[in-house]
Amino acid sequence: MRAIAVHGGAGKKSGREAKNQERLQALQAALDRGRSVLDRGGRALEAAAEAVRVLEDSPLFNAGRGSVLNHEGKAEMDAALMRGSDREAGAVAGVRTIKNPILLAARILEDSPHVFLIAEGAESWAREKGLETRAPEYFVTEERLLQLERALAEGRTELDHTGLGTVGAVVLDDRGELAAAVSTGGLTNKAPGRVGDSSLVGAGLYAEDGLCAIAATGRGEYFMRIAAAHRVAALMQYAGLSLERATEAVLNEVREMGGEGGFIALDAQGNIHMPFNSETMFRASLSPDGKVFLSG
Repeated sequence: MRAIAVHGGAGKKSGREAKNQERLQALQAALDRGRSVLDRGGRALEAAAEAVRVLEDSPLFNAGRGSVLNHEGKAEMDAALMRGSDREAGAVAGVRTIKNPILLAARILEDSPHVFLIAEGAESWAREKGLETRAPEYFVTEERLLQLERALAEGRTELDHTGLGTVGAVVLDDRGELAAAVSTGGLTNKAPGRVGDSSLVGAGLYAEDGLCAIAATGRGEYFMRIAAAHRVAALMQYAGLSLERATEAVLNEVREMGGEGGFIALDAQGNIHMPFNSETMFRASLSPDGKVFLSG
């Protein structure tokens, strides 16, 4: 049994149908990449990382190339990856030159005694390991510059409210292994050094074999405050809630605090649930019966 879900962020509808179709095509490409890994016998962890890698390489999303810009006009990126079999994880925050932050998170998981590296320390370690880098200008797009200019003029620090948000993937493979991956540029006009939930295990993502894999998107401060991803898993494990009931309950808590966003979630039986409380969330899934769902 296998299943995959991916997302391209929660936010407001953009009204630009052509762009929306491009985003759905990118989500389909991410699903296809993840499925190709599983088809050749790869594990859930690799499939999740590769699916996210596709979305990092697209300028249509707030991750990798196309990340939103901080107050200084820089892209500072966060990512994390978690393996459900042993709950091993790798995470990175505040990097500015790593082409694919999710691959750095994967390398940390495999090769570092640590879970979480940040900023220049993470970049130095990545260079030592031979990971691909780019000049900071590579990550900056014209659309993100315009978004920053508007936010600066209006004094706002915000989610990217055009449906081009944080990206993530959750995967169940044929061995029953689960994995979760998340990557983001954070908030437009955020303070330099701000870190959200995406790189925090238990807040923006969680995976545990036999239970669930969760990836979150939204205003990270709210998801951090209640350890949202792990809260879903705890409600399933200790309160006996289904995946659907657990994700909806935690998302209601986020809403009650004033936050918005959503989850993509898988359980050990291949059930998929992708709730959100924003206007929309770009999302796609491949269910165990081979059916593909795309929406945004």
